[in-house]
Amino acid sequence: MTATTTQPVEHTDRGPLSTDELAARIARDIPPGSYVNLGIGQPTRVAEHLSADAGIVLHTENGMLGMGPAATGDEVDPDLTNAGKVPVTELPGAAYFHHADSFAMMRGGHLDVCVLGAFQVSQAGDLANWHTGDPDAIPAVGGAMDLAVGARQVLVMMKLFTRDGAPKLVLACTYPLTGTACVGRVYTDHGVFATGPDGVRVLETYGTTVAELRERLSVDLLP
Repeated sequence: MTATTTQPVEHTDRGPLSTDELAARIARDIPPGSYVNLGIGQPTRVAEHLSADAGIVLHTENGMLGMGPAATGDEVDPDLTNAGKVPVTELPGAAYFHHADSFAMMRGGHLDVCVLGAFQVSQAGDLANWHTGDPDAIPAVGGAMDLAVGARQVLVMMKLFTRDGAPKLVLACTYPLTGTACVGRVYTDHGVFATGPDGVRVLETYGTTVAELRERLSVDLLP
């Protein structure tokens, strides 16, 4: 998933992506046969859109390899959950292991891709996703710092703007960092971006144009 130099695709005939549409968009970019960790929250929705014949193996940090989509109805087993305590299914060949072994997989470079949520991502690929710095906020780094440095590719799934309209893709993060220069691609409701030391490249837009994003974002959008 290297950045492309082709012109961005502007989808101006529609609005921003919904959460499920965004999850499906990310799923299309995950290479077949990858070992993948999906972060707590919205990234877990990606599991619902992975092709069954793609050979993608999902890892969850609480000790499971071969996780399937979310469990519903009679499938729900209270002892079978992902790291966010959401009931999940298991695929044929699924394996279970100690929490420490799971983190060894994460830290040891054994995961091809991880998909994480974020409060902020800088144009250089710095990630801030564990604490907003607010006095009443509850810090929750979990395994994000291990994934940020251990996974071969780090993808972020987030809304591009806060409820107040402030951009979450920024020139430099103002929240405490989870990892530096670790994010390669940012998937948002308004567009898909590739980050790097020279700036941000827009790959796709949804319900907006590159020119409009240039006015709303402070990052260096590459031509």
